[in-house]
Amino acid sequence: MGVVYFSINSNVINKHMKIILTTIILLLFAVLNISLAIPVNFIIDNGQQPQITIDNLGTIRVIYGNEDKIYCATSVDNGVTFPDIQKVGEIKDMHLGMSRGPQVATSKNYTLVAAIDKKGSVHIFQLQHQSGKWTKVSLANDIAGSAPEGLMSISADRIDNFYAVWLDIRNDKKNKICFAKTADKGLSWTKNKIAYTSPDKTVCECCKPTIVVSGSKVLIMFRNWLLGSRDLYLLQSDNKGLSFKEPVKLGNGTWKLNACPMDGGGLIMNEKQQIKTVWQRQGSIYFATPGVAENEIGKGRGCSITDAKNPIITWQEGSKLKVKELNKTEVLNVGEGGFIKAIRTKDANIFCTWEQEGKIVFKKFIK
Repeated sequence: MGVVYFSINSNVINKHMKIILTTIILLLFAVLNISLAIPVNFIIDNGQQPQITIDNLGTIRVIYGNEDKIYCATSVDNGVTFPDIQKVGEIKDMHLGMSRGPQVATSKNYTLVAAIDKKGSVHIFQLQHQSGKWTKVSLANDIAGSAPEGLMSISADRIDNFYAVWLDIRNDKKNKICFAKTADKGLSWTKNKIAYTSPDKTVCECCKPTIVVSGSKVLIMFRNWLLGSRDLYLLQSDNKGLSFKEPVKLGNGTWKLNACPMDGGGLIMNEKQQIKTVWQRQGSIYFATPGVAENEIGKGRGCSITDAKNPIITWQEGSKLKVKELNKTEVLNVGEGGFIKAIRTKDANIFCTWEQEGKIVFKKFIK
């Protein structure tokens, strides 16, 4: 039996009808005793570059862009329906596409969204979970126009502190790894810190850096450009970003390339501060931990990793989208499209979202 597709577009059907139709579909599968391991596709909205976050209560938020507007689609039923779509904000000439676009992180009480305009300003929007209202609160970069590449990532700890990294060209017009953090839920940011400058003048200019936090440890993964190679490196701070150690190269192999792969990879760290990474080299997807040889897990690009307790890896092979749990051999075929992201829901299933022909699509794999 093949995958069954249902398109429920929020622009056409109101949110109450969408819930009713989704419930009927799920009941139909249950009555016919059809396993939802062969899942259903749904459309959230028109848009690009979806990102996912989940809070302590299990609320899922899909953040995405549509031209210069940013939206948040929210699910409170473990990713079955998304009846609530809010406009987060609007940024004139927002970067959107090829891993550029709104980034999101969630703490205990707040969610922040960061997005960069083409002049290089890092805009911050805040959601207080209790109020349910989005507010534009600040700019993260302290030098105007310092982030024109539009590539960044944000992360949060458990006590409402947020951390950001982006490619920054301040002082010499060369891309460097820039770091900042906020202790007041995005209202203000620390003086920006250049965490790394390549001795070969620039890091890889079109690959998105990634940041994660656990306790006082902050990790930043980025693609360097060093001695003609475009390899992934890991920066580490043990004091919440006050200082960073020398970067460590990931994997044993190298990629000599006089071009940008436009592929930044993914990074997670669990409560025991164990580190896991995925990234692409020469068309192969690798899983690696620092100081250990990399393992190839597939072919393709655009990989990411989520769920520090039981990791989920996603990537795309051409237009075909793949999902794999790290501790299992099975690779799930999700569908077609690009820029797939995944999370594990509170009911221990896998939820995926991606872009397909100008739409934000989602699918839930139910065990």
